[in-house]
Amino acid sequence: MKKKIEQRPINFPDDLKTPKRILICLPSSLRELTLVKQFLPTITSIFKPADLTLLAVPGVKLADIYPRKGFQILTPSPDQLTWTGLPKKSYIQMLQGYNFDMLLDLNFAPSIFTSAVLLNFPQAIRVGRGNHRGNPYYNLEIKTKYLRDERNIYRSLLETLALITNKQPEIPRTNNLSS
Repeated sequence: MKKKIEQRPINFPDDLKTPKRILICLPSSLRELTLVKQFLPTITSIFKPADLTLLAVPGVKLADIYPRKGFQILTPSPDQLTWTGLPKKSYIQMLQGYNFDMLLDLNFAPSIFTSAVLLNFPQAIRVGRGNHRGNPYYNLEIKTKYLRDERNIYRSLLETLALITNKQPEIPRTNNLSS
């Protein structure tokens, strides 16, 4: 799949200012899911009026943690995956039917599922953390000075996206995980 992907040029920064449908690839750990949940209002305000869809990795149950209001949540079922954990062609086709023009990868753990999803959207802007998956998975990498502090990595990514899009959202700075 990596060898087949054809990069398309992006019109920077204009393409980031006008996405209509965004797929957000969520992390797999409960701690990081809780952190990302705190940043959802920020993501919404940066990319308003785009439709946001949250994609969970296989096996993650989001129903108890994530709000259902305002977000569509997709979680692949076991019959939508191959024996290796990759999404089946029919699942990828279903995702492609949404016509996502931007993918925001917030999953920092190695995931063949997330990697396969990213590779199947060569026409979209694929944004992720620098020094993570790299090219061809992303066509925009945002590097931060933080290596292991997920909260600050997320904050830094969103601050950069807000600057690029000329938005001034409120970005959470609290260290309290329960908020």
